[in-house]
Amino acid sequence: MTDVLFKNALLLDTVDGSLLEGRHILVQDGLIAEVSDGPIKGGGADEIDLAGKVLMPGLCDAHVHITAATANFAALMRWSPFYVSARTADILEGMLMRGFTTVRDAGGADYGIAQAVDEGYFTGPRVLFGGKALSQTGGHGDMRGPGENAIEGCFCCAGLGRVCDGVDEVRRACRDEIRKGARHIKLMVAGGISSPTDRISSTQFSVDEMTAAVEEAEAAEIYVLGHAYTARAVNRALECGVRSIEHGNLMDDTSADLFLKHDAILVPTLSTFRALADEGVEAGLPAELHAQVFDVLDAGMTALELAHRRGVRMAYGTDLLGVMHRHQLLEFAIRGEVQPPIDVIRAATVNAAQLFGMVGEIGVVAPGARADLLVVDGNPLEDLDVLQKPETYLKAVMKDGTFHKTELG
Repeated sequence: MTDVLFKNALLLDTVDGSLLEGRHILVQDGLIAEVSDGPIKGGGADEIDLAGKVLMPGLCDAHVHITAATANFAALMRWSPFYVSARTADILEGMLMRGFTTVRDAGGADYGIAQAVDEGYFTGPRVLFGGKALSQTGGHGDMRGPGENAIEGCFCCAGLGRVCDGVDEVRRACRDEIRKGARHIKLMVAGGISSPTDRISSTQFSVDEMTAAVEEAEAAEIYVLGHAYTARAVNRALECGVRSIEHGNLMDDTSADLFLKHDAILVPTLSTFRALADEGVEAGLPAELHAQVFDVLDAGMTALELAHRRGVRMAYGTDLLGVMHRHQLLEFAIRGEVQPPIDVIRAATVNAAQLFGMVGEIGVVAPGARADLLVVDGNPLEDLDVLQKPETYLKAVMKDGTFHKTELG
């Protein structure tokens, strides 16, 4: 691994929300060794003069499904896992080339994919995996139609979820995913768009079952994230200790109160609803499920405005599926309709690092942090468009001190 000295950078401080002129950053052994407002002796490091271009941390996406190469989950669970892996490789590389250096998988990925990335067999962002999402029978992770009855507790290797009922089964499922290295546990605590037999408005898992999952996660020093839309489902999960809520489109002021009370994090995924509305059927979402997208589409913006106004901490998430992964940067534009650019950038950097338990390791350009760095030709604090058009503005992508894209000469 070659050491690199970036000179004359306009450094984006994601904590302070400012641009710092004339900064020099030394990268050694995959880490940021030094950040200075004066010259640094780089020894044998390759020197790159950024001439005032913006240097910033790599982006984080807190809600991805890297194995979801189709929006038809019922079909996906019947695919060969080898075929899924081949499709996953392209999805991962696309994410890295958009500037995402760390992603949190919310159901489907396992230790094998994370290991393949870490060892260089796949090119992509760092994968924080949780294994299979946990669902009750007939819940959002149960992809059987009403005429299908066979079940073995966990759908085939290509599926995103596993079914468990009752406190004992939930504990066993959590322990099994933790055994396999899960960085978090995902619970389907409400209905969803893509599942064939439940309703968006339903609540799922009992309080005792959710509490059991939280206890198992805390015992392993990880946390639980919960899929939920309605205020009723969101509030039940937060009261049980779920740390992050995915989606939350139909939350209300009582939900905001609980987010603040429990210091929990909201992960809106607004880009997926816009993409599903426009392209969902083409991407594989069954037509009979497509109509449910519109039950939460517009409400998502209302929830974003509420969360922003109330000071709820948010992380950047997309939840895109199939060919719609290409819209991963659309979330910047959508949130930018409500939030100032720095708040959206923080959601994809320092807030995500807090959620992942990686404060000081990712999301910042500071000594000791991983050298996950982007160079952009423009000021994202003034115009989020700079982050949405990587083919134009993204000049370099570095992960763990290795360039995966560079147009710096």
